[in-house]
Amino acid sequence: MNTDYALNAGIIVLIFFIWLFAMALVTLYIVSMWKIFVKAGKPGWAAIIPVYSTIVELEILGRPWWFILLMIFVPIANMVITIILMLDFARVFGKSVAFALGLIFLSAVFIPILAFSDDKYLGPDATQI
Repeated sequence: MNTDYALNAGIIVLIFFIWLFAMALVTLYIVSMWKIFVKAGKPGWAAIIPVYSTIVELEILGRPWWFILLMIFVPIANMVITIILMLDFARVFGKSVAFALGLIFLSAVFIPILAFSDDKYLGPDATQI
């Protein structure tokens, strides 16, 4: 019976560390998006408001506001729109297609790189990519 308690305690500790890691990633993402918004001349606090942050992202990237409707209500379109937005993030900061692929497949690494680098916001009319 003691092994049941030890197993349960181990599972609880594991869950706690997974939760702690997830909270660290969420915090890093929020701080990174805050810095990206500030680089683009938008208020940083917008990164912590769920739907408004997406609207601000669309403004930064020069995309229409109704993309958010596709992202919320159309199941497959949201994945396509997300890929388009990651390509746009690379473009508006003057990054290459390779960096855009990094944003698509390893966002947790490349968004902080974009936020904490010295890259300047070029605007939605940038044609780097």
